[in-house]
Amino acid sequence: MRANQQQIEPAESSATKISRQSQLLSAQLQSIRERLYEPEAAKTLKTFTSREVATLLGIAESTLRQMSLDGESAIPDRQDNGRRIYTLSQVNQIREHLARKRPSEALEFFPRRRDGEKLQVIAVANFKGGSAKTTTTVHLAHYLAIQGLRVLAIDLDPQASLSAMFGYQPEFDVDENETVYAAIRYDDRRRPVQEVIRKTYFAGIDLIPANLELMEYEHETPHAIAEGYGRGDGIFFRRLSAVISEVEADYDVVLIDAPPQLGYLTLGALCAATALLITIHPAMIDVASMNQFLAMMSDLMGVIEERGGTLSHDFIRYVITRHNPNDGPQVNVVTLLRSLFKEDVLAPAVVETTAIASAGLEKKSLYELSRGSVGRDTLSRALESVDSVNREIFLHIKDVWGR
Repeated sequence: MRANQQQIEPAESSATKISRQSQLLSAQLQSIRERLYEPEAAKTLKTFTSREVATLLGIAESTLRQMSLDGESAIPDRQDNGRRIYTLSQVNQIREHLARKRPSEALEFFPRRRDGEKLQVIAVANFKGGSAKTTTTVHLAHYLAIQGLRVLAIDLDPQASLSAMFGYQPEFDVDENETVYAAIRYDDRRRPVQEVIRKTYFAGIDLIPANLELMEYEHETPHAIAEGYGRGDGIFFRRLSAVISEVEADYDVVLIDAPPQLGYLTLGALCAATALLITIHPAMIDVASMNQFLAMMSDLMGVIEERGGTLSHDFIRYVITRHNPNDGPQVNVVTLLRSLFKEDVLAPAVVETTAIASAGLEKKSLYELSRGSVGRDTLSRALESVDSVNREIFLHIKDVWGR
């Protein structure tokens, strides 16, 4: 070989190339997170003004101010301009105080689940990308926590989008055996579910994060069935329900962000759920995809019931997401869905808005955006839309509780 002849490097395999690109992207995402959430590279929740707190509690701002002056309940911090600001934990302290002080209005101030009321386990599902499944889950979790409820969010999707919204980058922050897989696996490395539940920066919300190890459950379950894990709580579709029951006393609502396919994890979520939310973007191709999802889900539910599973949901609702009310074809699709499914389609819809897109870039919900992050009117319209959807879901929960 001539000295000046260049050696031809062996071609990089596809697996090596994709692995290298994944590592490059992970490092960049970590760098972005550190810039967004410095100095600790962790998310924090915004504070609330006196006006916002008074609106949340349904009391006059002057009443809240007098409580502060009298040293009643939580004492807020002061900004440089003298304005009072409250953390969500302080808001919840005030809720408890008002519930004790005005017992006849206790459920309005502090609407947590009471003795005898059923834990609500809500699975958010669809296997069509772009249906805003995770966005719907995180906004509902934040809304319910702001209302004073105790929420457990379970990320059941190996892609871990919900975990990312709570500030966890799965390949950096979620180690092996730290997802719900640790609590439902079949071998001797199984852990109590309490050990994989994490407190979040958002007061009132705990999280079981996800990463790719959840796929192991899909691979192992057929072997487990063959080896005799086919009875009682050990059968695959009851395992998630069984671990949720271990922490039932600690929460009012459990939200499950289901995987975007009908595998063993999703079937476990459907069986654990007391209610289902099916997200749908009102475009005909999405509706056709959802129809296949519903047909497959119906068949699989039938198989589960034949195996002794009980599928009884307090409510099933379709949530219209990313809706443009000025788009004629979308309006026609929404009209079609409402004519077919009647009251099972939530009356309000989540409108398509740049505010949600802008919040998503920062891995935030609308409830975390500070005024000025996007246009005031844009944010107000977006919040009104999301609030309306979440308020109706909360009303369904209260109805189950007999309120």
